[in-house]
Order: sequence, then structure tokens, then C-alpha cells
Amino acid sequence: MSTIYGQFCPIAKATEVVGERWTILIIRELLCGSTRFNQLQRGLSQISPTLLTKRLNQLIDHEIVFKKSVSGQKHSEYFLTPAGLELGPLIMGLGDWGMKWTRSQMEEEELDVEFLMLAFYRRVDLDQVPGRRCVIHFSFTGLKTFPHWWMVLDETNRDLCVAPPGLDVEITVKTDLGTMARIWDHQLSMTQAKREQRLQLEGLPIYTRSISKWLRGNPLTSSS
Repeated sequence: MSTIYGQFCPIAKATEVVGERWTILIIRELLCGSTRFNQLQRGLSQISPTLLTKRLNQLIDHEIVFKKSVSGQKHSEYFLTPAGLELGPLIMGLGDWGMKWTRSQMEEEELDVEFLMLAFYRRVDLDQVPGRRCVIHFSFTGLKTFPHWWMVLDETNRDLCVAPPGLDVEITVKTDLGTMARIWDHQLSMTQAKREQRLQLEGLPIYTRSISKWLRGNPLTSSS
């Protein structure tokens, strides 16, 4: 195995394994529950399929990820090994550090609706969703690409799509991407966004009144 830094320091050796571009973010996606190639691409919309394949193969070679065939399916799934799972607290700690020291450096053009919707989707608290099923429609003003999203939630499952699911919508969220990003990071509450006319909620009162309890934000900026 080739070395990059030529040092026996364990920090140097660890950096040789996880320090290449996109590698830590791929591990982040696997920690968040992505297992399929297309799910990883959705959470990392700027990575090319070729580079994603290369990075996954490198992680497999280093025994951080293992690849598993799915019976009766053409696709495979990717999972973290015990060594990969042990990176979880380190990556969350890196996120805490980033929230404290790099948040002010983030640019408006770095807002990614696909990543934001996937982040909210992963954080939905199904136990708090009223009723047996809820369909949420998100309508973003000012977006030319993917301005509409739907979350389909029931007692045990959830789905996220950019095409109408053919089901009745219980609640529609109308806003802009910047406002929704601030809600995600707990810089702005839904109540305040509504008061400032930056967000509209339309639908059944049982959903519009409770949405902030089950559509949860960034765990790095909240104890929830």
C-alpha cells in the first residue's frame, strides 16, 4: 500500500484513508442511512458517478465499507463495517466544529435543494406525525430546477420524490430555499417565517399546527 505522507503518525495514516475529496461525505451519507449508489448520488449531487465508484472501491479496499449483492436485483448495496461505524462520532464532531467555525464562510450558491430536502426527509419524526399517513408538498419560489418536492409519510415508512405521488396532499409548504435552509439550521422558526411572510402553510390544521414538531431541523444545531 502506497503512502502519501511517509509518516508513522496514526493521524497521517488515517488521513491517507479518509482525507481524499468526497470520502468523508460518502461516509456521512452511509451513516445517515444511504445504502444504494443512486441514494449516495442524491446526497452528493456534485460528485460524478465515476469518482463515486472510485471512492467506494477505495473504502472497500480499506475495509471501511463492504458491498452486498441484493437477491433478485441488479444493484448492490453499501454498508459501513465496524471500522466505518467508529468514524461516526468523529464525523459528527467535525460537523460541530464546522457549525462553530466555518458557518459564516458558507455562500448562497452553496444552497442545494436536493441535499436540504434529503436532510429534512431523514429527520422526520414519524412518531409525531398525525394520522396514519401524511403527504407534504414543498413548493420553492425562484428555483428553475426541482422547485417541487413531495414527502410521503406513514407509520413505518417514508418516501421523497420530485413528481406528484398521486395521493392527496395534507399540507403544502410554500417558501424560498434560503428561508428553508435557515429553518433547517434553527436560525429561523416556522412561526417567525410565517409572521414575516416568508413561508406559507396550507392544509389541514392538525398538520399546519404541528409540522414543526415532526419536521425536525439540523441535529448539529439542536439538542432535538
